[in-house]
Amino acid sequence: MSEAPPGRRAGRAMLVLAWVLGLFLAARLFSLWEQSRLNPNPAPVSLHAANYIEVTLDGNAQGHFLAGGHINAEQVIFLLDTGATDVAVPEALGARLGLSRGRAQSVLTASGPSTGYHTRIAHLQLGDIVLQDVPAVLIPGFESEVVLLGMSALKQLEFTQRAGTLVLRQYTTEQP
Repeated sequence: MSEAPPGRRAGRAMLVLAWVLGLFLAARLFSLWEQSRLNPNPAPVSLHAANYIEVTLDGNAQGHFLAGGHINAEQVIFLLDTGATDVAVPEALGARLGLSRGRAQSVLTASGPSTGYHTRIAHLQLGDIVLQDVPAVLIPGFESEVVLLGMSALKQLEFTQRAGTLVLRQYTTEQP
């Protein structure tokens, strides 16, 4: 059996390499597309007016509002949850964010009753909206990296949901 000429071997190797590269790029693009469907607001844009800051969020494919933001200058992903009393932070994430564990409290999660721990977030940011000293709860055993942005933060804002978008507004001076 004779060996293929060097040019033919190189051509086959290039063809295989092109297929591998093409599959890798297709998988990467699909992954980015899936991420954008899960969180269509990785870096929310803010609108500044005379007396308020406004952030508009798009709902994801499931109708939830997720957005990139910051807790104590560290990047996080928020899931806006008007049914949550407090901002709920997975305990492992809270440790990385430098949140201290306070007194225990009973919490009711989607998984059932649990024990959480009071904490306070010194600096919470979503777009250009900044909240200071926000009450929160650390949730042990919650394996997610997503922070539930509950009413302890949202009650400081005006919010309106309409046609698949959620508009958050923080007044910088007294409301008209």
